[in-house]
Amino acid sequence: MNFAKNKLIRILQNAHAGELAAARAYNGHWKSVRDPKQKEEIRRIELEELDHRERVRGWLSKLGSAPRPAREKVFGAIGSALGVLCHVSGWFLPMYFAGRLESQNTEEYKEAAAYAKELGLDECVADLLDMSAVELEHEEYFRSVIAGHFLLRPAKVFFRWS
Repeated sequence: MNFAKNKLIRILQNAHAGELAAARAYNGHWKSVRDPKQKEEIRRIELEELDHRERVRGWLSKLGSAPRPAREKVFGAIGSALGVLCHVSGWFLPMYFAGRLESQNTEEYKEAAAYAKELGLDECVADLLDMSAVELEHEEYFRSVIAGHFLLRPAKVFFRWS
């Protein structure tokens, strides 16, 4: 039980800081795109990341834990820097890497749900699986907007993530 609880807490602490980085990056990202529909969608994703952050904080509290301040500062700074870079890196790179990161988040929440299930935290399991599903929607959005981009063609620089 302690192993599962410790693993769940660690994943949630990492997710909490990661959601901060994502929200800050998306804040710069939506401000950098020209297409109004893309701008609106990325802004919506930013708000969903902030919602996940609050939900994760709640589960950390219920588990008798809290976010790790040093990790929060580092990831907050990373997210802010990425948000600024969106203005100079062009359209493709932020879209591509956002999709790759969302893919990892999907799996991270599923792993956390497995530990929560082991602990008998059914509400937590449902919440984490819901967040995983939302992260998958984010991944699919970013995958759809870069589909067919010339850098994804065979023998080019970037590859499709699984």
